Amino acid sequence: LKSRILWAKYLFERGITKNIIFSGASVYTPYIESKVMKIYADSLGIPSENTFAEEEAEHSTENIFYSVQMARELGFKRIALATDHYQAILLKAYIKKKFPDVEIITIQYKKINMKAEWPEIDAEPAYAEHFVSLAERENKLKRFKGTMGKNIIDNKKDSSVYNRKVPVFVRN
Repeated sequence: LKSRILWAKYLFERGITKNIIFSGASVYTPYIESKVMKIYADSLGIPSENTFAEEEAEHSTENIFYSVQMARELGFKRIALATDHYQAILLKAYIKKKFPDVEIITIQYKKINMKAEWPEIDAEPAYAEHFVSLAERENKLKRFKGTMGKNIIDNKKDSSVYNRKVPVFVRN
């Protein structure tokens, strides 16, 4: 989490990105991951109007799917996934197949200061009422299928995918 937020800040400060979508639901803790990351990014000086939270993704492929959808709804022209090397390898084939225009920018740890002072935040706005861990809701096979993108319904008529409550990319 920290490395992804610091990498997003690095990319923003150098003008490599103008906007950042943090992605992730409350998966294993009762806090919505994307909201927590946005709160941290905002507290580190990235303007709030340039940070967004995609709150539905529970699996890596969903992070990409929902973030790309949000980015397009927001009118973003170029989209890139900023994540660690392992996730980049895991997601490369999925991105190439589904979103060939999406670039991957892997974290360069030498360019971020992992020992940087970390701000205290109020995470209460990211708290999810009635939370149930993904591990309790899905067995290992279903979670694996989710990681492979099998839980995504790629159909514009499915309201749960396209008509989200989120008004409208850093992986969780």
